[in-house]
Amino acid sequence: MKKSHKVLIVTGAAVLAVVAAAAIAGPLIYRDLVAGQAASAPTLSAKEGVLGGSAVGDALEPSAVAGEWTVSEGSEAGYRVNEVLNGTDVTVTGRTSDVRGTFTISEDGKTLSAARIEVDVASIQTDSSSRDSYFRDNALRTAEHPTATFTLTKPVTLAETPKSGDAVQATAVGDLSIAGTTRSVEAAVQVQSDGSTGQLAGSIPITFADFGVEAPDLGFVKVEPKGAVEFQLNVAH
Repeated sequence: MKKSHKVLIVTGAAVLAVVAAAAIAGPLIYRDLVAGQAASAPTLSAKEGVLGGSAVGDALEPSAVAGEWTVSEGSEAGYRVNEVLNGTDVTVTGRTSDVRGTFTISEDGKTLSAARIEVDVASIQTDSSSRDSYFRDNALRTAEHPTATFTLTKPVTLAETPKSGDAVQATAVGDLSIAGTTRSVEAAVQVQSDGSTGQLAGSIPITFADFGVEAPDLGFVKVEPKGAVEFQLNVAH
């Protein structure tokens, strides 16, 4: 075999090896270096300045917590989805601080009788502007439906009025409206309060097709058909 032929064969094999390595390593590099780390799941943080009323452990008087609560500064909401890039799973989170809402506690101090949260979905951002444009313009159609809302449809009653700083688990049933479609959902929620301020954190599992949202499939990148709406809210009385 001529030397030139050997060189061509070796060169071709090297190119194929590089391509194969890129096909394997590329998605991993995208996941670990390009896509960035997904935001942590919402949880109660009890940061200083968020809870600062009654001392932790003190009993909360029903009359002190009854009435309307409003979403305050430092709140955020968004979504969590999984992408599959050439067989590699990549978790993507989008967040916005443009969240509004109100909650009403009954006179017994332990029943959430009404709640409504509104999120400006057009302002949700991930690590990728092109992804954000697709979700904004194609998937969520924010020009027609700029907000997503959750409205409580069934009162949530705790066994007893919590103490200041207690973290309480609850399930809230309500109507979730996304992209002009409304579905009944269940939200797993954590709640913590000192009587004058508080925090709520939770998530709502969703299937995109239920809301008329088509998860993108570009061949090499595919978004899983299910995801979650997430929220971490500060509230004030």
